[in-house]
Amino acid sequence: MLFEDTYLTIKNPAEALFKDRGSKFLAFAFPVSSEEDVKLELNKLRKLHPSANHHCYAFRLGAEKLSFRANDDGEPSNTAGKPILGQIQSKDLTNILIVVVRYFGGTLLGVSGLINAYRESAAAVIAQSEIIEKTVNDVYEIKFDYLRMNNVMKIIKDEDLQILTQDFELEPSLTFSVRKSNSNRVYDLFSKIEGTRLKFLRTS
Repeated sequence: MLFEDTYLTIKNPAEALFKDRGSKFLAFAFPVSSEEDVKLELNKLRKLHPSANHHCYAFRLGAEKLSFRANDDGEPSNTAGKPILGQIQSKDLTNILIVVVRYFGGTLLGVSGLINAYRESAAAVIAQSEIIEKTVNDVYEIKFDYLRMNNVMKIIKDEDLQILTQDFELEPSLTFSVRKSNSNRVYDLFSKIEGTRLKFLRTS
């Protein structure tokens, strides 16, 4: 296979706590699928912990794992976001956001102490998370006439395709999701049915 059509992510949000010399590090992990999701979760945490000294975070998005960012939020450069991102990468996770909220305890931890604290906090919240494998799917829209309904529905049943939307009023149409590794084969099957029109919508 020329591409990976599965990826690892977390199923549900998770929390963990790490302490070092009076400082408290509250770690939160969230399953996310876009930068909008990231902003939403960050804003929620800032409202929940307005008196915290720092809200440091890292995220990675997409099955290709090419979109990622790390933020130190005022901590010395590369002492917070980068160690958090390192834990995400070490577990090969994507579509995940990890935020570590720090309450300063009065004792400076130094660069190495901060790196360790943020790394351990991220590791702790990943350990609390349920890691799951998901498939990369292509989404298509198919339009057809009523005479071809049985042919179309037979392929959907035989290939165990997930129907996302359907409309059988004026002109029968539906959108379905297919695992990327099966996408070309399923496309060919539908293309052989006379009068069907297939349109690729997106990869998810």
